[in-house]
Amino acid sequence: MRLRDIVDGLEIIEIKGSLDIEIKGISYDSRTVGKDYLFICKGYGFNKKFISDAVENGAAAVLMDIDADVPEGVVMIKVKDARYALAHTADNFYGHPSKKLKLIGVTGTKGKTTTTYMVKSILDNAGMKTGLIGTIQNMIGDEVLYTERTTPESLDLQALFSEMHEKSVDTVIMEVSSQGIELHRVSCCDFDIGVFTNISPDHIGPKEHATFEDYLNAKLKLFKLCKKGLVNMDCEYAQKALSVASCEMLTFGIDNEADIRALNIKKMPNGTEFDVITPWFKDRIKTNTLGRFNIYNVLAAIGVCGFLGIDADRIKEGLKNITVKGRMEVVQTGTDYTVIIDYAHNAVSLENLLNTVREFAEGRVICLFGCGGDRDKSRRFEMGEVSGKLSDLTIITSDNPRTEDPEAIINDIETGIKKTEGKYIKITDRKEAIEYALRIARTGDVIILAGKGHELYQMFGDKTIHFDEREIVSDILLKIGK
Repeated sequence: MRLRDIVDGLEIIEIKGSLDIEIKGISYDSRTVGKDYLFICKGYGFNKKFISDAVENGAAAVLMDIDADVPEGVVMIKVKDARYALAHTADNFYGHPSKKLKLIGVTGTKGKTTTTYMVKSILDNAGMKTGLIGTIQNMIGDEVLYTERTTPESLDLQALFSEMHEKSVDTVIMEVSSQGIELHRVSCCDFDIGVFTNISPDHIGPKEHATFEDYLNAKLKLFKLCKKGLVNMDCEYAQKALSVASCEMLTFGIDNEADIRALNIKKMPNGTEFDVITPWFKDRIKTNTLGRFNIYNVLAAIGVCGFLGIDADRIKEGLKNITVKGRMEVVQTGTDYTVIIDYAHNAVSLENLLNTVREFAEGRVICLFGCGGDRDKSRRFEMGEVSGKLSDLTIITSDNPRTEDPEAIINDIETGIKKTEGKYIKITDRKEAIEYALRIARTGDVIILAGKGHELYQMFGDKTIHFDEREIVSDILLKIGK
């Protein structure tokens, strides 16, 4: 493809060399550059040495938003924002693949993953071939692909859209993180429907969003990128979302008058039932998911599928049995107590989880969790306090300490739990902590392993180790004979 066509429509500050050269590929990693590639210099603190590395590997052109020298014979293109330029050139290079798909984006602090799986389940049941992009995994139909982050880098995302289209996918459901929006990973994507589930303080810090307002504004930018939108009417920022949206909007909720609303809710140990009123139909919904927070996810999924013209029977059938790894996932133990793995890693998520479990637990609620290192410390105090109030016993342990001292993180959590009268114990090693929980479990107890969810690893400094809580629970039960 000609370089001229790849950069078509991009606002360019300066060009050195000819745009009438053939480009065989695009890369933002100098190590993956091949002959006649376009190399894009993006990222904070970009090392200019990468330019010479890319040229040595065969780059014919370099696009940048910094001042740097480019070797003779290599085309230089300077732009205002290289991250946006990466999205723009990738979209051009792959032939605008998102325009060939129905694209659904789901953003929010909680509920993104579950909502996308619910939508996928309904659409699969309706006979559509779907793609899924998110935190746990990417999928093309039933094919599972590796994923590194919730929202892939723009070049990788456009390549994935292109692959999905080639494999006859008609609809893609993707999680859209605030970082994904802010760092232009989803710029130039043609979203048909955008969903805003909720928002609570999270991802605030020097490495993420400077303030909560920045975090909120990043998420609401999704409604500038889509044709139709859905917002949780019970979220206190719903009105702001509606005011900034530049597309057709519908609302969903429980407490407030909403376009898609749940009424006459019945909670059971094995699921939830409720009446739903929508612009398209009225019916009784049954789902195997638990908790009020999952009702919101169901309503969002109904809204998406209603927009897509899916009939009520297909929606009802698709919602009956939803399985999402690491989201209220019950581990099969063959014991007379219950073990649940969940991704809850902030105070709001943990509170929702514990309140839901308390509704059906016949025995004690034992909550085991830690907090990630190199993240906002306030999360530790808040989660400690929540678990102290709502659990019968808290086991404070490690999560992903990263570069921090695991015991220092545990002590911060302890500061929060000490504000309550909750019973707790500290066990730094997470595997030992899980074994302790299983050894003391009694009939009817519910043991919650919170924070890791779908993750299959732990991070210590510059080392990452395999850590699958399902395997660990199974191994420990064999060891202790329970």
